[in-house]
Amino acid sequence: MVSALLLAYLIWRVGTGMLRSISGTGFDRTKPEVEDVEELDVFLVCHECGTELHVTRLGELQIPRHCGEPMQVVRRPAID
Repeated sequence: MVSALLLAYLIWRVGTGMLRSISGTGFDRTKPEVEDVEELDVFLVCHECGTELHVTRLGELQIPRHCGEPMQVVRRPAID
């Protein structure tokens, strides 16, 4: 009886340890500070259709997709 309880406890500990390791609780989940980059004149451009996004604030950069392709990062003077 004692060995069965010990085995059950061991299985429980290994299982919870495995779940914690794959859940990502050990990663740093703090969000990066938002940075004002309007003066840098950075654009995201779709080379398929020509859509442009002017980047004014930058946090964690994730290149968006447009027309099924990732947009290209272009740095040039802003057109007013």
